[in-house]
Amino acid sequence: MGYTIPVGLFKMRFTKDQIIDILSIIISTISIITSLILSLDYIAGIAVILCGIPIFKECAEGLIREFDIKADLLVTIAIIASIIIGEVFAAGEIATIMAIGGFLEEYTVSKTQGRIKDLVDMSPQFATRIKNGIEEKISVEKVNVGDILKVLPGESIPTDGAIISGETSIDQSTLTGESMPVDKQVGDEVYSGTINLFGSFTMKTTKVSGDSSLQRLIRLVESSSPENAKIVRTADKWATMIVVIAFAAAILTYLFTFEIIRSVTILVVFCPCALVLATPTAIMAAIGNLTNYGILVKDGESIEELANVSEMVFDKTGTLTYGTPKVVKIISDHPDEMMHLLASLESKSEHPLAKAIINHYNGKELANVENFKMEIGQGVTGTINGSRVIAGNEKLLKSENINIKDNLKLKNGEIELYVAKENQILGRVLLADTIRENSRQTIDSLKKLRIKTTLLTGDNEKTANAIAKEVKVRNVIAECLPEDKTEYIGWEQTHGHKVAMIGDGINDAPSLRKANVGIAMGNIGSDISIEAANIALINDNIGDIPHLIGIARKTIRTINISITFALTLNIVAMALAILGLLNPIEGALIHNIGSVIVIVYSSTLTRYKISQRDYAKSKKLGMTKSLNKSMA
Repeated sequence: MGYTIPVGLFKMRFTKDQIIDILSIIISTISIITSLILSLDYIAGIAVILCGIPIFKECAEGLIREFDIKADLLVTIAIIASIIIGEVFAAGEIATIMAIGGFLEEYTVSKTQGRIKDLVDMSPQFATRIKNGIEEKISVEKVNVGDILKVLPGESIPTDGAIISGETSIDQSTLTGESMPVDKQVGDEVYSGTINLFGSFTMKTTKVSGDSSLQRLIRLVESSSPENAKIVRTADKWATMIVVIAFAAAILTYLFTFEIIRSVTILVVFCPCALVLATPTAIMAAIGNLTNYGILVKDGESIEELANVSEMVFDKTGTLTYGTPKVVKIISDHPDEMMHLLASLESKSEHPLAKAIINHYNGKELANVENFKMEIGQGVTGTINGSRVIAGNEKLLKSENINIKDNLKLKNGEIELYVAKENQILGRVLLADTIRENSRQTIDSLKKLRIKTTLLTGDNEKTANAIAKEVKVRNVIAECLPEDKTEYIGWEQTHGHKVAMIGDGINDAPSLRKANVGIAMGNIGSDISIEAANIALINDNIGDIPHLIGIARKTIRTINISITFALTLNIVAMALAILGLLNPIEGALIHNIGSVIVIVYSSTLTRYKISQRDYAKSKKLGMTKSLNKSMA
């Protein structure tokens, strides 16, 4: 169970244990401040109890279970040593700082796992089987290969099969990501989980439900592994070396000076607070920055992985394009009359093309339509003010014996819709899934950042190539099923490439999880794709992707600089402690100043904006890699 707490303009969700940790840190901080103001060291003991004991416990568990030597071992020794020599304030101060760092690390690194439940709920539960001429409602698990099923308009197709009678249009976006409905007739294959939009039909099953396309998709989401390296816990990485150096220095100093305070001071100043804070504070600042752009990052690992990404894989529909058809051109000598008749006629249809026409007509007054009829896969007809109006494709017009005098050369992906009144053509309307305004600019910016761009789509090859050419993506693979996308990403990963994938549909969920970093279109994207991804673009603005890459790289640079600073500060402070120039209180003050500097430096990430300097750095990095490669 979680609790939502408003923080500024945003709401952050914490578990019960996290809320307890927050309260402990707040109370400990108050006790430290009170102890400092009143010069009463024992009040800082509250911080030792609330924040120190959990550190002692974690240290003991790590040593007993796995003999895991981490930074908390040195912290524990420093706290205990400070208490022994009567420096309770220093002990409480160290415990509180470490508790803050530990909480930030735990909170930012915790990863939300993708949910499978919603995808499973999409699976059809029942089917209408025709046996010996009688229709019966059965559980989909009871459907066998070779059964005859009836599917009505609006129903999900229970399992994979082939149409044996009837015609219809199928929404296959769940499975393939195709933006347009696909017309189906006798002999065509249909797939589980796709939606029958219009006509009823009968089908012969070719697979049982457990082997269907939708169930295969579910298994892909469950089994795909992101194979990401865990975020580097900097303090733990250096813990063994720090412990050895600190202990050796403390023991040698005591043997040479016989001054226990010097030895304790060494342990205090070498306590790696700044080192521990370097990673979580930088990542927290970066995540805060991205939140202002409408980008939600689920875990700190994604920031690290994204900084090393060398290839960005795009889905087409709903990502590079808007995912819905729009009117792109009207060709008519009487456009107002034609659009009035067309919009009135299409107002009786639920087809996506009809909705696009109505949206384009923008709510103007419509005429009354009589004798409305839909011709599956061809168009619609009806009577308006006593005149018969036809709207459809070339096949429908030919069936009505209407001659088309000229043929318009269409661009790939465009759909042509003719409008005729009393067998006289009034004109035509062209519809298409339109490209987002900033798609080309985004691709161009990614190239400047030395990132390869790839388009993987379920659409046909002509449409895919047309979109790729428009946005300047050179690497394009069309007619991809979900397993094709994951296979491509896996192949790239085995060849040493870090791959980020951006998509919006349920069909993209497996590849979003397979990629080193999955990015979902948060507004139009499905819940499944958002849960499977590491990052969500809430505003669906792919133009923010270069900024996302830029801040990820900047964050890693910030962490590395903070680590270098923290280690240098610890070494210098240790040298001063060995010489007897620092006592435990002064040592605690110095290492806390170091922590403040790290936090302040990391906070600059909250104001970061990608600049031409970042592109220049990417270009220089690319040239360096090429030079190294040629020298090798």
